Order: sequence, then structure tokens, then C-alpha cells
Amino acid sequence: MSAPIHDDAEPEILIERRGSAGLLTLNRPKALNALTLTMVRDMRRALDAFAVDPAVTRVVVTGAGGRAFCAGGDIRVLHDLGKAGRHEEALAFWREEYELNILIKRYPKPYVSLIDGIVMGGGVGVSINGSHVVAGEKFVFAMPEVGIGFFPDVGGTYFLPRIPGEIGAFFALTGERMKQGDALSTGLATHAMASERFTEAKDALCGRETVDQVLEGFADVATQPASVTARRSAIDACFRFDTVEAVMDALAAAAAAGDDWSGQTLATMQTKSPTSMKIALAQVRAGRTMEFEEAMKTEFRIVSRICHGHDFYEGVRAVIIDKDNAPHWRPATLAAVTPAMVAAHFSPLDGGELVPPVAPR
Repeated sequence: MSAPIHDDAEPEILIERRGSAGLLTLNRPKALNALTLTMVRDMRRALDAFAVDPAVTRVVVTGAGGRAFCAGGDIRVLHDLGKAGRHEEALAFWREEYELNILIKRYPKPYVSLIDGIVMGGGVGVSINGSHVVAGEKFVFAMPEVGIGFFPDVGGTYFLPRIPGEIGAFFALTGERMKQGDALSTGLATHAMASERFTEAKDALCGRETVDQVLEGFADVATQPASVTARRSAIDACFRFDTVEAVMDALAAAAAAGDDWSGQTLATMQTKSPTSMKIALAQVRAGRTMEFEEAMKTEFRIVSRICHGHDFYEGVRAVIIDKDNAPHWRPATLAAVTPAMVAAHFSPLDGGELVPPVAPR
């Protein structure tokens, strides 16, 4: 989530063939590599070309600048389009972004993301959905969308409910951050690596050894501790319910019994969009039985409704534009968000459903 910052002198994606690898570098470091529609389209073209190039046996994706892999989609641009009534232009970004996520999930060659910094929102979509995810010491993952009146998209419907226990529901409803140890213990990262070895590992991935051989050779077993998954029993106990009200009641009861963490978690949730939290929990529950393509089709249905609503624009105003962190959600309470209102976000579109792309072979 960041304001649009563009440097016309530099391409937003650096594309290179080196040895056996197709290299993609997200190249908007001043904007924490936030995704634009140009970046989505450039990645799609490059991946299509790499897929049919016999000299390229794997794809390696990194972020420029050292602070972030990718902090998300360029939310300010999407906010401004929607506020101007240009909803179809905003939806064009989400449609093509979700198509790219499907391509990455079904990519016919190893797709390696080297992440040593912030990875949130849209950045998650172009990394976590790939075959290999490497977490460095500065790895910071979050899906903070309920805090801006949005929802955990880019495949969150699919991968969050597949994290063991109720940790996926916890992340969806709180927007809390995950670091390196939790990335491994939840399965969202396939490998951990010392930050100082990332450049060397990237060079090695351009060689002839298999991706698995390279990554296992650089893997670091002395990872950071898993702070979130260490609380799995408490998370499972409170987040196992199918309504947000029941989750918050459980947290309140645990807090009343003296558990400070539950009280802090409850306080965090009380700041989020009631509509977004109810959508997010419904997503996580429905996504348990969905194939990836169905999950992405569902997410496009949801975003097609959210971009015509209120909370997304109010959340971006409060968090990103005015930075007063005092959003006025509408509806303002959980009780006012009815099951029918939530269900409407998931219903089929009259036209323009997301059509999954066919991965090149």
C-alpha cells in the first residue's frame, strides 16, 4: 500500500535471461515495489515468453531496493480511479492481476521468489502462489486489507484456509504480520535463507543445478522463532467459529480470564471494517473446498462489489491519504452487516466473470 511514485527513466520491471534462469526484478523501490498495471502486463508477457523458451528452466523473482519485495498493489491509484467513477479501469487492474496469479500458480516451470523484506497484498500474489518461496531474515508478510475496507485477495481465499488450524483466519481478520519462522512453520515459505546469501543464491539459480538442489544448499536452519504459530492453541480456540461475532466473543472471554494477547487481538479487530471482516471470514471458510481458479473467480466477484462500495475508499483515505487512522466504516457495526449483504459479494456477476488463463506449454 503506497502512493504512486513513478520514475520514467527506469523500467518498472527488469527482465533478463541469465544462464538457465529467467530473472524478473520488481523495480519501483521508492514505492516499495508496489504493483502497477504496467508491471502486471510486463510480468505476464515475460512469463509467457520464458515458459516456451527451452533455454529457461526456472524463473527467479526479486524486489529492488532492499526494503521490500513488494508492498502490494498501487492502492492510491485504484482509490483515485474508483472515486472518479472509473470503476472499469480499476477492475481491469484486478482482473489482469488475478489472471497473473493463476498463471503463476499453474506455471509449468519452477517459479522462485526470493523475499527479504516486506511482502503484502499484491506482492503476496506474485510470490506465495509460486512453487518456491524463500524467506530471508527481514521477511515480513501481511494481508492487512481489512484495515482499509478491502479483503485478503490475490489467492488468500485459497492459501489462507490451507494453513494449519485457524492461523489463516487469524491473519485474514487481524492483518497481523508474519516473519521468517512463521513463514516456514505455516508452509507459506518453502525455504529460509540468511539475507547475506541472497545474491549468491540468485547467481547459483542461473546455473545447471536443479532449483531444489540450489535452495537446499543455501537453506539456513537457524531461522527466527515462530511467534504466531507458537500461539496456535489460543488462535485455534478463538478463531474456530464461523461468525466474526463469535470469534470476538471468544477473544473477550479469554481476555477477561487474564490473557493479554487475546485482549490485544480483540482491540485490533475492533478497528477493522466490519464488512471486510465478515467477507474475509466467509472467504476463508468457503475457500477450504475450492480449487485455485474457483477461488480467484470468487475474489473477482468480491472486488467487483467492493469497488462500488464505501469502506475501501474510506479506509484508503484514513490510512494512506490523510493518515488520521480514523476511518468511518459504513455500516459501523458488525450487527448491521447482514448475511445477505455478505452473500451479495459472492454471487455470480451478470457479465464479465474472471476467465482463468491457460498456462503456456
